Amino acid sequence: MGARSHELQVLQRTIQTCRRCVDAGYLVRADPVAGYRGRASDRVMLVGQAPGRVAVERGLPFSGPGGRVLQSWLVRAGFAADDFRQQVYLTSLTKCDPGRNPHGGDRKPSPAELALCRPFLLRELALVRPRIILLVGGMAIEAFLGKCRLEDVVGSGVTRGEVHLLPLPHPSGVSRWLNDAGHQLLLEQALGQLSSWRAALAEERNARASAAERGTLAGERSATAGNAPPVFS
Repeated sequence: MGARSHELQVLQRTIQTCRRCVDAGYLVRADPVAGYRGRASDRVMLVGQAPGRVAVERGLPFSGPGGRVLQSWLVRAGFAADDFRQQVYLTSLTKCDPGRNPHGGDRKPSPAELALCRPFLLRELALVRPRIILLVGGMAIEAFLGKCRLEDVVGSGVTRGEVHLLPLPHPSGVSRWLNDAGHQLLLEQALGQLSSWRAALAEERNARASAAERGTLAGERSATAGNAPPVFS
């Protein structure tokens, strides 16, 4: 764990100083606020689309209204309110604010921007080794699961080896997807699945602690356990 923590800190510093999209002409300025708010010990990772204007202003990812909604969803799934900041690795497909869409809302990162940031997310997955990955919004879902409709994937999870992936809708008030009662039911089903996974992880953690106390557990979790699944389809 110590080596992974050090490597993650180095990666996060690299992300903070990244200017790839500025150098390529995609952004006027770099604001890499997402991607250095987490720990190598976090078993849950939340992957969004990109940080927004509020996150840039506050220097804290998911610090706007959408972040508060996500925090409330985790509480509904049985997490403590503080877990959103203290137990969940918060990241995104791209690490800088893409700016506003001329037609309203946040601009979606282009395929070229996604490609420039892809190595950072791949490295985060390899170092953190999350057991649960929350895919927030259509872009994050597509990056992991391929093109699909929200109503076809929200409400159920996907398991790859020891890693659970849970699609979630974007929490932004601009999105109208959650205005539908049927979609709210799908969200409730998704949070129920997350609650089950959370409970299973807690049981596993308690069992490992008991085994360690008995002296039957040596070393850290196997390097192969919890390896990251392929990120982009």
